[in-house]
Amino acid sequence: MPCTTFRSLLSLSFLLVFLVPVAAQSQSNEKSLASGTPELALRPTRTSPLDLELAGDLAGMPAGETRYLTREDLLSLPQVTFNVSDDPNFKGSAQISGVLLEELIAHLSVNPHSEMVIAICSDLYRSNYPRWYRLAHRPLLVLLINGQPPSSWPKDAEGHGAEMGPFLISQPEFSPHFHVLSYADEPQIPWGVIRLEFRDEQKVLATIAPRGPDAGSASLLDGFRIAQQNCFRCHNQGGEGGQKAGRSWQVLSTWATASPEYFAAYVHDPKSKNPHSQMPGFPNYDQATLFALISYFRTFAIQEKP
Repeated sequence: MPCTTFRSLLSLSFLLVFLVPVAAQSQSNEKSLASGTPELALRPTRTSPLDLELAGDLAGMPAGETRYLTREDLLSLPQVTFNVSDDPNFKGSAQISGVLLEELIAHLSVNPHSEMVIAICSDLYRSNYPRWYRLAHRPLLVLLINGQPPSSWPKDAEGHGAEMGPFLISQPEFSPHFHVLSYADEPQIPWGVIRLEFRDEQKVLATIAPRGPDAGSASLLDGFRIAQQNCFRCHNQGGEGGQKAGRSWQVLSTWATASPEYFAAYVHDPKSKNPHSQMPGFPNYDQATLFALISYFRTFAIQEKP
């Protein structure tokens, strides 16, 4: 089967698996979004450290412009409230209130149906919210925790004593929407969020799509699917992706190519290789999952010129 045909079939299968279960919810959500609410006036400058920074494909704004919304602006939008008990950012259960990301994209984005929302944190960690994730999990930009503003929020659950504001993202009870080998869909629940970007999903993910003549193979596509949700949060490919780790896609590619055993050991238990690593370990990844990741990252190795 030609590679292009194979990839097309896989893309179609992906859409059926991830979008069909949420199509009905999508239809009902869209009817309620952006209806009966005032137009948001994007502000050209920051007025407070609690303002939300916005960028990307903003409706009515020139490309490359940055704008801001105050907490008061955000509170003027329809608010939703959830009781959450499975978000590790909180000790026990908590009541969270805020604005659904889907609501924000309906108000602010040029292309609501093709946009990815990217949440960027103060430590350069990123969480990516493609449309299927937003419809499946209903993530919201949190404005209140137990009815309180950021000044009264608990400190980070990791024990560093860090402020979790000015914004964080959470969602109702989480249930994985997909599995790839031993990897399961993970909740995207960052804290310390300072900026949201509205970006074309296909263009963003194209920067980390597998390369080479076997790019459409099942193993590489499995690795790609895992990397785009997990690795892309802390590691960058050029200007895309998180930069918290300080190690680019090219570095990961070098490790996967030159020393796959080291790569696998680091993924399983980072502190065994670097005691100062902040990366969490993934001891649940089986050999097939590690092989898929290693095979995927190898496609980014720099090819030496003859």
